[in-house]
Amino acid sequence: MPNSPQTPGIVAQRLSSDQVAHNFATYQPAYDAHEARVAADRCYFCHDAPCMTACPTAIDIPLFIRQIATGTPDAAAKTIFAQNIMGGMCARVCPTETLCEEVCVREVAEGKPVEIGRLQRYATDSLMAKGVHPFTRASDTGKRVAVVGAGPAGLACAHRLALHGHAVTVYDRRPKAGGLNEYGIAGYKSTDDFAAREVEWLLKIGGISLETGKELGRDISLAGLEAAFDAVFLGIGLGGVNALGFAGEDMAGVANAVDFIATLRQAADKSALEVGRDVVVIGGGMTAVDAAVQAKLLGAQTVTMVYRRGKEKMSASVYEQEHATASGVTIVYGAAPVKLVGSAMVEGVQFAYESGETFTLKADQVFKAIGQTLADAPIARDGKKLVTRSAKVWAGGDCAAGGEDLTVTAVAQGRDAAEDIHAVLTGTVR
Repeated sequence: MPNSPQTPGIVAQRLSSDQVAHNFATYQPAYDAHEARVAADRCYFCHDAPCMTACPTAIDIPLFIRQIATGTPDAAAKTIFAQNIMGGMCARVCPTETLCEEVCVREVAEGKPVEIGRLQRYATDSLMAKGVHPFTRASDTGKRVAVVGAGPAGLACAHRLALHGHAVTVYDRRPKAGGLNEYGIAGYKSTDDFAAREVEWLLKIGGISLETGKELGRDISLAGLEAAFDAVFLGIGLGGVNALGFAGEDMAGVANAVDFIATLRQAADKSALEVGRDVVVIGGGMTAVDAAVQAKLLGAQTVTMVYRRGKEKMSASVYEQEHATASGVTIVYGAAPVKLVGSAMVEGVQFAYESGETFTLKADQVFKAIGQTLADAPIARDGKKLVTRSAKVWAGGDCAAGGEDLTVTAVAQGRDAAEDIHAVLTGTVR
């Protein structure tokens, strides 16, 4: 959160608790049973299933939609969870508009896709609400695997390994499990403590122990884990944040967007959080959008996102950009920051267009959202292959993928790594 001393424009309770609670209510309501059946009836159940190909976890989308259409949502949920054990969260936060729904035949022909994400949420929520787990753990294999990082990649890996009968210990540096889902997703996308409830439900597979407050390099070592376990999976995410690279970043009012979002997610009363009157967010990804929109929801009067490239280059989808502007956020394209204005406290940010023309935005609060970094980790990337410095160590998620920042991609990598680990530990060939 903002540095001290505080800037005069950053205050708490710009809006009442009731107003803030209303603003952060789920922005995309869930289907009821009738709505889900109607929405499912729009699916053509394509034999070549372009939606399935576009899904990073390769969920059999036509099958689960048909199961909803025939009144068997629990079967639909099991179809989803077989490929993506975190299908509930993915249904809430996955950019379906640029993945499965973008290639839906209905989208191509009519400009209105089958709402796959909302149908997935209906099915997964229906089964999870019953408190049951859809899978049964295999007999214990006697093999032990350490998973470092309790985010989407680590949890997906741990679940699949436990499903195969391996004993898994998951370590995480933070006090709560969930990683990106718990600390990095906008509060209005995941309400009612869903991330924590999903973790609790996932662990019902059995065979997984969770140790929080344990950080790699401080409380545990990679060498120690390799010695104590038969295999190690690293899903440690991206802990570092890119700097702007010029003077003034330590001024009061200048903060990292990821820290702002994490604080929001853990706040019992969001209205008590401080937010500026004039907020500037630097960046063009989902983190920038989430920070900007939530600043507006907290009551900031002006919120401006500034991205150094054109609209088509922005990593945040067009849907998310439009959601931001609909929420009252102004987006400026093609301008890069050149100077923070102020001395002890930030007063504004100067930007320059490619033409060299400059302009200054007034700001009492500035959020940096220009990407995250991973330093000094035993992971590299060779094309699409994840490479570690040990035959006993696998890696997945943002720490290995370079920061796609997508729950669904992390889940796919964690699941696939688990299958590789299982094959090695059991001497089978995939």
